[in-house]
Amino acid sequence: MHPAFSILFFTTLAGVAQGLAVLLALATLLGVAMSPGFVLNALVVAEVLLIAGLASSFLHLGHKMRAWRAVLMWRTSWMSREVIVLPAFIGLVGLWWLALALHASAAWVKLLPWLVLLGSFVLWYCTAMIYASLRFIEEWAHRFTIVNFTLIGLSSGMVLACALAALAGETAFVARFGSTTLVLTLLAWLVRFLSLRRNAAIRHRSTLQSATGIRAPQLVQKSMGMSAGSFNTREFFHGASALAVKNVRLGFQVLTFAVPALCLLWGLSSASTAPWLLALVSQAPGLLAERWFFFAQAKHPQNLYYQTVS
Repeated sequence: MHPAFSILFFTTLAGVAQGLAVLLALATLLGVAMSPGFVLNALVVAEVLLIAGLASSFLHLGHKMRAWRAVLMWRTSWMSREVIVLPAFIGLVGLWWLALALHASAAWVKLLPWLVLLGSFVLWYCTAMIYASLRFIEEWAHRFTIVNFTLIGLSSGMVLACALAALAGETAFVARFGSTTLVLTLLAWLVRFLSLRRNAAIRHRSTLQSATGIRAPQLVQKSMGMSAGSFNTREFFHGASALAVKNVRLGFQVLTFAVPALCLLWGLSSASTAPWLLALVSQAPGLLAERWFFFAQAKHPQNLYYQTVS
């Protein structure tokens, strides 16, 4: 598939924001000592990331004024459900910030962390199911897709939360969740590696033989199917070389998981803020590379006609 950068930014930014909001909600519910200013600032960061992700998702729309119509198919479309859940989640995070800023003491305020937790996981599920429900793209149609979206979002959001806490001097927060962040980062790496291994071993049901009805065992495609580019050649194939794809696969694992894990180990054994910031800086480009590879690795059956040539 051809990765649209607007979707890369949307899924990455939203996932980080959800992970950050989840950790803030857990810290609140567990009674971890946090200054009100830190919580307010962290919620602002989460809200900005969510809004930036929502804005970037509009960039790939052909008719942006018709975006509201995406909600009409909520009964059958996971994308429509995501379009409904995302603004609702943004509203929940904003309402939580407003309640804290105004020092609201109503009983319903105590429900907001629970609602933020629930909203985060519902949004992850809706986003992942957009891809996991496409059975004809076998790299996506697996439970790994849902688990990976959730774990990578949690890991990246918790790395951001710990970096913000380290900068703000929230030592209790870092001490309570630093080890958990490391464990989740390693777990996310493990599950992502298993998904990579599973996808590399797929024997696709669609072949040149099944696509053309010609059962010759040595069937070879000699033409792309057309002499010039089209929607099919632009939108369903990334155009990168096999070597570039291989390098991205290695690079995102190093930047998203390996380097942050080492930085987190360093941070847990020292009082410096530098390792937490380095983990954040390393993971940011790694997340984009990971999401690019997620799309690029997916093989659309139509490429049997339009892309692979001998």
